[in-house]
Amino acid sequence: MKEITDYSKKSSWYKIPEITKDVDTFYVYATEYILSSLSEDAPDFATLDNAEMRQGVVIEYNAHATVFEDSTNVFVPYYRQSGLRYAGDIYKKAGNIDGAISGQCYDDITAALDFYFENYNQGRPFIIAGHSQGSAIVRLVLKKYFKEHPERYRLMVAAYVIGYSITKEDLEDFPHMKFATGESDAGVIVSWNTEGHKNVEQNAPNVAMLPHGICINPLNWKLDETYAPASQNLGSLIEDEVTGLPIIGDAGADARLNLARGVIVTNAKVPPMPEDVAKVAAQFFGSDARHDNDYTFFYNNIKDNVAKRIATYMASR
Repeated sequence: MKEITDYSKKSSWYKIPEITKDVDTFYVYATEYILSSLSEDAPDFATLDNAEMRQGVVIEYNAHATVFEDSTNVFVPYYRQSGLRYAGDIYKKAGNIDGAISGQCYDDITAALDFYFENYNQGRPFIIAGHSQGSAIVRLVLKKYFKEHPERYRLMVAAYVIGYSITKEDLEDFPHMKFATGESDAGVIVSWNTEGHKNVEQNAPNVAMLPHGICINPLNWKLDETYAPASQNLGSLIEDEVTGLPIIGDAGADARLNLARGVIVTNAKVPPMPEDVAKVAAQFFGSDARHDNDYTFFYNNIKDNVAKRIATYMASR
C-alpha cells in the first residue's frame, strides 16, 4: 500500500492562506533538496521535514509565489520531492525527469489537490503554478489528474508551468490541454524556460527542457520570435545592494523566443551565486542558464498577466 502524506494536517502545508480573494493559487515548489542530495549515500527523495528543502521553500515562496498574492489566495503544500542528483540521473537515462516524479512526488501533490478541492476551494476559480520540478509535476497533473477531474479543470484560470517544458506532443496527446495564444486568454497553459546566448550556441544540456518545447514571451506575450526589449519589462525582483532585501528594479531583462530550442533568450545578467551553487547549476542547466530567474526577471509582468487572465475568466462566467 502506498504511503501518501496526510494533508489534513496543517504541518503538511507551508502555506494555507486567509481567504481574502475570489481566486486561489495552488503552487508547487521547485527542487530545494539540492546540495545535500549530491552525496552518494543521500536518499533519492526528501522527507517532509528535510531541513534544506524547507529552508528553500521559504526563499522560493518569497521570490516566486508572491507574484500571485495580489490577485489570489496562495496555497503551498509540502511534498516528498526528488533530490537534484536523482532527478539528474533519471534525465540522463530517459531524457526527462518523469521517472523521478511520477511516484511519491505526484502522489503527494494529487493528494494535496484532493484535500484542497474537498476542503479549501469552495468552488473558487484557481491558478495552478510551479517552477522546475514543481512545474514538471504540474505538467503531469494537467495530463492525468485534470483529465480524470474535468469538473475541477473547468475552474482553472491558467496553469503557469514555468521552468519546465510543455511540448507539442503534450498538446497533441492530451487535447484538453490548451496553450496560451496571447496575454489574456483563460483556461490555458503559460510556460517558458529562460537561458542566455551561450547555452543556445553550445546547445547545452538542460534538465528543465524537453524536445519540441513551447514557450510564450513573458514581455510581449507572443509565440513568435518578436524581440521584446527591456523597456517592456514592468520590473524585475532584484536584491537591494545596500539592505540585501528583495525590491522591484531593472535587471535589464529583455526577451526573445528561440523557437528551434524552445526557450526564452535574455541578455539579463545572472545575479552572483555562491561558487558551489553556481557549479551545480551549470552542471544541470548549462553554464549560461537563467533557470533561477524564470520568475524574478519577469516578476511584475507575471503579476500583471495573472490579473488579466483572471479578468478574462471572470467575464466568461
